[in-house]
Amino acid sequence: MEFNLTILGNNSAIPSHGRHPAAQVLQMGNEYFLIDCGEGTQMQMNHFDIKRSRINYIFISHLHGDHFFGLIGLLNSYSLLRREKTLHIFCHQPLKALIDIQLQTCGTVLTFEIEYHFLPDKQQIIFENKQTMVQCFPLQHRIACLGFLFKEKVEGRKILKDKIEKYKVPIAQMEALKNGEDFVDANGTVIDNALLTADLPPARSYAYVSDTLFLPEIAAHIPQVNLLYHEATFKNEDAQRAADTFHSTASQSATIAHLAKTKKLLVGHFSAKYHQEHLQELLQQAREIFTETIISEEGKKYEIE
Repeated sequence: MEFNLTILGNNSAIPSHGRHPAAQVLQMGNEYFLIDCGEGTQMQMNHFDIKRSRINYIFISHLHGDHFFGLIGLLNSYSLLRREKTLHIFCHQPLKALIDIQLQTCGTVLTFEIEYHFLPDKQQIIFENKQTMVQCFPLQHRIACLGFLFKEKVEGRKILKDKIEKYKVPIAQMEALKNGEDFVDANGTVIDNALLTADLPPARSYAYVSDTLFLPEIAAHIPQVNLLYHEATFKNEDAQRAADTFHSTASQSATIAHLAKTKKLLVGHFSAKYHQEHLQELLQQAREIFTETIISEEGKKYEIE
């Protein structure tokens, strides 16, 4: 299954130094999930050739403008393009009122339905289908804020095509084999399931940690995640500023990755005070604690191995 992340925006607060406010698209199989929707998100989609029509689920971590000010423009574009399919938005409850008043003020009647899924203030599964499970978990910011864990669902056994052909197993038996059952051929011979199938690879996962004060408890919500995107708004020298604004430093984001036994850490949500060349200092500070750290780059696609 395709499982990758494209960063559309990795800056905090305001667009600066060629960087855009928070937004990213996660592909899991045939589904595309938009995570946060800062100003300019749909322009970034155009720039990086991401079809907005593929997105049916939007997750908004919290209601600071740099994480959702691009949403009304995206909704308006959907309507202008005559979208008909329902759009699901996972968000804190006040967002609905904000969207409604903008639509009413503009006299806009959408061509599609929005189904709002209001987020809890605790860890909880908020979305699930045959191949994906999404869980939210609390962060600590100036207003209610949540992180998201996207996890691949792996069930059953992997069918070995060459063995199926060798033992002439009919298609009708595939589901039973996936469930671990043995196969009995026409002569009554029992073919052990282990000869016909193999273990599936471990489930892969991606975690998005939006704006938050350093919070060690986060690690318990995202154990051994394959890829972690964690805000690293400030360098270590600005630790007091990070604390005052309920944000994290480079070293703090790396500490969470270390505690969670993360495979790889992707840092972003950079302060507008930092030019691009300053980000290498931030990266070095994070790598002193967690070596498998990389700086997020807008437009780059990260495969979740």
